[in-house]
Amino acid sequence: MAQKKSMRSKSSSSSKGKKRVAKVMREKKHGTLKSGSGHKVKSRKQAVAIALSEARKSGAKIPKKKK
Repeated sequence: MAQKKSMRSKSSSSSKGKKRVAKVMREKKHGTLKSGSGHKVKSRKQAVAIALSEARKSGAKIPKKKK
């Protein structure tokens, strides 16, 4: 017998979330993005984490963190 593959749709980010990420990445590029402690963000991964966190706080539909 052939096995059925579950056809689940992946969670996708909302346009509000995408705009937030774009804004934060632009800030990082210009060197004006600060972390919670007030220090300048240098890591791209840290900038993405900050962007997703801010988007979740503002109510955007963002997929859950991977563990």
